[in-house]
This record gives sequence, structure tokens and C-alpha cells, in this order.
Amino acid sequence: MQKFTTFLGSLVAIAFLVGLATTLTRSSMIGFFDVLPVYILMGIAIFMMVYEAFFDKK
Repeated sequence: MQKFTTFLGSLVAIAFLVGLATTLTRSSMIGFFDVLPVYILMGIAIFMMVYEAFFDKK
């Protein structure tokens, strides 16, 4: 049950972060290269979240 709730919580957080990053590209005044650092930071945050949730068990 704990794996399921961890997976569900991670999925919701990933959906929120991806949605937050994609709303920036909706504006016609903001180009792709303006949003590229946001995509990079979101990717790093998602990777760290998934790593800590599933692979960092000691």
C-alpha cells in the first residue's frame, strides 16, 4: 500500500510540475529558449523526487 501511495503522490506532483512548465509556453511573447531553463530545472526536480521516493532506501 505504501508503494501505491508513493507512486500516486509522485504522479500527481509530476503532473503539477509538467503543467506548470507547459503553461509558460502558451504565451506568444515567451519563446522556447526562454523556458528552456525551467524545463531543465523541472526535469532535475522530477528526477530527484523519483530517486528519493523509490531508489534511496537504506
